[in-house]
Formats: sequence, structure tokens, C-alpha cells
Amino acid sequence: MEKLVERYNKNIIPELKKELSLSNIMEVPQLVKVVVSSGVGDFKEDNKAVEKISSELAKITGLKPKLNRSKKAVSAFKLRIGQPVGLTVTLRGEKMYDFLDRLVNVAFPRVRDFRGLPKKAFDGKGNYSIGIKDYSIFPEIKYEDVTTPFGFQVNIKTNCNNNKDAEALFKKLGFPFEKK
Repeated sequence: MEKLVERYNKNIIPELKKELSLSNIMEVPQLVKVVVSSGVGDFKEDNKAVEKISSELAKITGLKPKLNRSKKAVSAFKLRIGQPVGLTVTLRGEKMYDFLDRLVNVAFPRVRDFRGLPKKAFDGKGNYSIGIKDYSIFPEIKYEDVTTPFGFQVNIKTNCNNNKDAEALFKKLGFPFEKK
């Protein structure tokens, strides 16, 4: 099976250049980075749960997540300076394409009652955000080992200036958008 990055370089770039009627190959929309982030607000007191979430994100993405700590104390949220508030992984290059390939071709088909991704999740500048409620849709996670269920956010940054070009790129990459 051909990798997504190879398919992008061989097939998708020429197709997008022709479809969007671009004169230069450098104008073709491309992915810049994918940021996977998860909040650990409910588990901020429990270090073992934070470690478990960190190891599960590492299994899913292939990179160890960065632990984000609070910079301010907020008494309304019982938050002190230095407590963990989230985990972040930034993917670039081949790992980014591998993650997106698994997300689109393996994880989304495992979601119950999946009807497609909404087109309203574009931000106006060609970037796309996906919220995933249950991390166990990935095949790397054994369902028996799930003790602390959590969700995470996937933000996909492109070099596009508008949503139309980014949508064309995502459709060529195989993203299943909902049909009207």
C-alpha cells in the first residue's frame, strides 16, 4: 500500500495544480503541521492518570506529548501554579502524514454513527479542527486497558489562505466530509 506522503507528492500535487488552475507548483496547498492536544482538567490532581493519558497519546501519535502546566493560580477552578493542565503533540513531516492516514482510513470508520466531518470546522484561513471524544477508536489502543477515558483535539494547519483551497486538499487526502 502506498503511503499518503508518496501519494501526495505523485498524484495529489498535479491534480490540485490543475483543479485550482495554479501556475506555480509552490502555490499548491500543502499541510504544515498537525497539533494533537488534550486537556487533563479532571485529572490534574492524579499524576498516574496524567501519565496514563500521556502514554496513550504517545501510542496514538508516535511522539511523547509535552506537558503544559498552569502559569496562574485560579481559585475558582482549584488550580495552582505549576499543576498540569494539558498535553500537546506537534506532528510534522512523515509522522504527520502517517497520523492523518490512520485517522482517516482506520479511526473514522470505527466511530459509531459517523456521518462525515462538518465543513463548518474550517477557520477561514484554511485550517481545520476536529474534536475526538473517545481515543479508543485508534487501533493502537486496547479497549480492555482503557481506564481513564479522555478526548482530544486535532488541529490541522495548512498554507492556504482560504477554505476553498483547503477543502480541495482535504478531499484529495481522503477526508470524509458530510454530504448535504
